[in-house]
Amino acid sequence: MLSQPFEEPIHIWMGLGFPRQLNSVVDAYQFAMEYCGNSPEQKAAIRACKAALRGEVDPETARGVFVAFAKRKGLIVDEWVPPAIKGRGDIHV
Repeated sequence: MLSQPFEEPIHIWMGLGFPRQLNSVVDAYQFAMEYCGNSPEQKAAIRACKAALRGEVDPETARGVFVAFAKRKGLIVDEWVPPAIKGRGDIHV
C-alpha cells in the first residue's frame, strides 16, 4: 500500500483558513477521512484514494476525484480567498 506523489500538489484551505499542501494519495485520503461531513463527493474521494492505494487506479485519477470534492466544498486555495481581517486603521491583511 504505497502512496505515490501527485504530479502536481493540491493546495487546500483547512481549519480557520490555513493553507495545506497535499502531495500524495495518502495526504488526500487522510484529509478526506478527517473532513467533517458525509457528502457523496467526499465518499467518492475516499473510495478513489483507497483504490489508488490498492493500485487499482493511478494516483492522478484519485487526484481528479479528490479535486472535484474539494472544489465542491470550496476548499481549493486558488479559487477562494479568505475575507480580509480588519485591523487598526486602513490596514487589511
